[in-house]
Amino acid sequence: MEHLYTMVRISDIDASLDSMAASSVAGGPTQRERARYTLIFLAAPGDIERARSDAGSPMLELSYNWPRDLYGRPQFRQLAYRVDGIHATCQRRMDGGVTINRPPRDGRMAFVRSRDGISIEILQKGDTLPTREPRASMPNTGSW
Repeated sequence: MEHLYTMVRISDIDASLDSMAASSVAGGPTQRERARYTLIFLAAPGDIERARSDAGSPMLELSYNWPRDLYGRPQFRQLAYRVDGIHATCQRRMDGGVTINRPPRDGRMAFVRSRDGISIEILQKGDTLPTREPRASMPNTGSW
């Protein structure tokens, strides 16, 4: 398992970038008109090349949703990890009593929440895996 990024929801792109002066833009901005958001990935200056490569380096994702007041004040939202086998990872979590809030029905992405309410995104490394039961037909549970 490898840490990919920590996501923070922001309300002003320019002000947020100005306040993150110690970080450099590693990716983005990526705008999704239909979903109404902009993503910008930041990394420490010494980690820029590694963040842009396959080796990767943990980054900070700034997520700006339109309209501005959609989520109120800026807030921490989630951690993201990449795993070699998303189905096995989710099964281990389920065996340990963890609720899979968004199962990997697509063979690519799942979400769980920590006991403190922190969203944890789990992403499949490499190619998307074929879907498998019981996760293929599991409904979402709660929020993530």
